Amino acid sequence: MRKRISAMLAVFLFVCVFPSAASAAQAYAVIDAESGRLLKGANEDARLPIASLTKIWTALTYIDAAGTEGTVTVSENASNQEGSSIYLRTGEEVPAEKLLYGLMLRSGNDAATALAEDAGGSVEGFVDMMNEKAQLAGLDNTEFTNPSGLHDDRHLSTAYDTALMLKYAMDNSRLKEISSAPLYKYEDGGWQNKHRLVRAEGDAVAGKTGFTKTAGRTLATLFEKDGKRVIVVTLNDGDDWNTHRDLSGEVFRTYKKVIVAEEGTYQILPGILGELEEPLAVLLSEKEMEGVSHAAIIPRGAGDGIWQVRLDGVPIATAKLKITRR
Repeated sequence: MRKRISAMLAVFLFVCVFPSAASAAQAYAVIDAESGRLLKGANEDARLPIASLTKIWTALTYIDAAGTEGTVTVSENASNQEGSSIYLRTGEEVPAEKLLYGLMLRSGNDAATALAEDAGGSVEGFVDMMNEKAQLAGLDNTEFTNPSGLHDDRHLSTAYDTALMLKYAMDNSRLKEISSAPLYKYEDGGWQNKHRLVRAEGDAVAGKTGFTKTAGRTLATLFEKDGKRVIVVTLNDGDDWNTHRDLSGEVFRTYKKVIVAEEGTYQILPGILGELEEPLAVLLSEKEMEGVSHAAIIPRGAGDGIWQVRLDGVPIATAKLKITRR
């Protein structure tokens, strides 16, 4: 069936009113895990220390560079790292996958250093890779000086950038599997995930904990419920477990997953058809419904176009548009 790009949006009525969740965090951000759109935040662009939430980016950078199948030789430098540890020994050969579990579940600084030296040739080389990857991902307010999150005055990010880090990490199916494990068992032992919301029965699927004296408690969590996916990040929040429950619950109540464009073929211009191969859905609150509009961006020559969903003129979601000219 041929459709027009001005197709009407479904309208939802909401009859319940809920109080806004309060937060003691110095900064927080809640984003749509599909699009990366900020749904709720406070001081979300303030540059602050993020402690071991750094390791989200360390893990993604390593997996993209080296995969998960190899083994890593632990250096003396790695085995002597201060702070949280999985107690690696100098000279031992450790599967990269085990190090990644130790990194994400137990926040091992020794694991972070071993992985960095393996993929980057040195810690400094790997940090350069992390920063280059962050720049390409549009994390404009983020700078890394080490792979573990130990304090450095220049090692800063924001709640919003860190939420995007977890979004990109969760787009990697292998890293999502690692981060969502309540428990990892190996040949002579096992590790429990420090993220207690992930261990519990509930909507928390994956995430990362962090703490330094300077940063305070930091926490990143992916929540999934009723087909909706949101990410919550808090920085310097002593009551972060409850904050994450409250913020995710508020967003799940406030936002509905709305199909704004059905799959099918649309008349874009005379002689130009565009096909959406899958329905396009976004998270919207009641008050945002009237601000949604659509645009089709098509190439001058051959190739696919883009279907763009906008909220008050600002793009919030895109999908590939297969173009046919007649």
